[in-house]
Amino acid sequence: MTTTTVDLFASALHFHPDGHVRAVERQMTSGSSGTWQIATFHVETNADVHADHWEMHPEAEEAVCCLSGGIRIYFRPDAPDGAEDMVQLQAGAAVVVPRGRWHRLELDAPSDLMSITLRDGTRLEKRTATH
Repeated sequence: MTTTTVDLFASALHFHPDGHVRAVERQMTSGSSGTWQIATFHVETNADVHADHWEMHPEAEEAVCCLSGGIRIYFRPDAPDGAEDMVQLQAGAAVVVPRGRWHRLELDAPSDLMSITLRDGTRLEKRTATH
């Protein structure tokens, strides 16, 4: 078997149910059925983390890991007039986003992030004045 290194900032790792691991192009929406994705990102601005969009993963929780820098993760309120919940992460910290929970990111500083989730059914929704 030949082994090769993978640039985690250029590719994602897909963990398949049959035990295979493949380096692939990163996907921000649904991926292969039953395939978990680990993706690492260097982000400089809020535009890099689609801060103007809510994201939701209906099939699994997501681990959002801050490897360097600092970020804030906002959770969309359940009620239309409710306030967003926020979790702040510094380098070396992670949070598990519950399955089906709408969330978005904002940066405190340029950061390196890692996301681990099952991307099946992932949805993005433009943030509006009401949510």
